[in-house]
Amino acid sequence: MKLDHALAQLRELAEPDRAEQMAAYHKQNRDVIGVPNPATNDLTKTWRQTLSVEDRVTLAAELWDTDIFEARIAASKLLTQARLRPDDEAWDLIQTWVPSFDSWAIADHACTAGQKRLVVDPSRIDQVEAWTTSDHMWTRRAALVITLPWTKQNFPKPSELETRDRVLGWAASYVDDHEWFIQKAIAWWLRDLSRHDAERTRAFLDQYADRMKPFARKEAARHLTSEA
Repeated sequence: MKLDHALAQLRELAEPDRAEQMAAYHKQNRDVIGVPNPATNDLTKTWRQTLSVEDRVTLAAELWDTDIFEARIAASKLLTQARLRPDDEAWDLIQTWVPSFDSWAIADHACTAGQKRLVVDPSRIDQVEAWTTSDHMWTRRAALVITLPWTKQNFPKPSELETRDRVLGWAASYVDDHEWFIQKAIAWWLRDLSRHDAERTRAFLDQYADRMKPFARKEAARHLTSEA
C-alpha cells in the first residue's frame, strides 16, 4: 500500500472539529487529523488482514516518519499483533521509535506493539534494559510500559518471576525520579502486579513507598488497600 493512499484513508475518517480538541488534550504540536481511536483501530485491522508482514513494517515506518499524530498511532497498531512472522524487522523498527517518544498516547501504542514482540522473544528484554539509563525520560518510562505483560501472569514460570524481579529492580532505580510520567509508570506497573502478585508489590512498597510521590504510592496500592 502506498503511503499517500493510507493517509487518504485516515483523513477520510476525520471528524469535524475533533483535531483541535485532540491536539489540546494530547498537548500536540505535530499535525493532528482528528480521527477517533476506534476508527483507527478498524482501519489498521483491515490493513493487517490485507498486507504481508513485510509490507506492514514498511508502511508502519513510512507512517511514523510523517510525524502526524494519527499516523504514528496507526503505525503502532499495524504491528500490534501476537502472530507476526517473521518479527525481527518489526521489533527493530519499534526500537528505532523509542528515542522519538514525546507523547504518552503515541508511546503507549508503540509499547503495546512492543509488548507482543517481547512476549514472543523474552530475550529481547536485555535490549530494553539499556533504556533504563537513558537521558530521555520517555525511553526510561517505556522500559516499564513495554514490560507490563510480566505483571499479569497468575502462575508465572521461574523465568517469568526472574523477569518480574528484574523489572522491579528497574522501578526501584526510578523511585527518586519525581518526573510525573516516571512516577505514574512505576505506579502502573505495581498496580497491575498487585492483582497477581500482592506479596511482591507489598515488599516493594514497604521498601520504597516513602521515596515515591504520594499519588504514585496511592495508585500502586489501590488494589491492595481494597482487599478485605
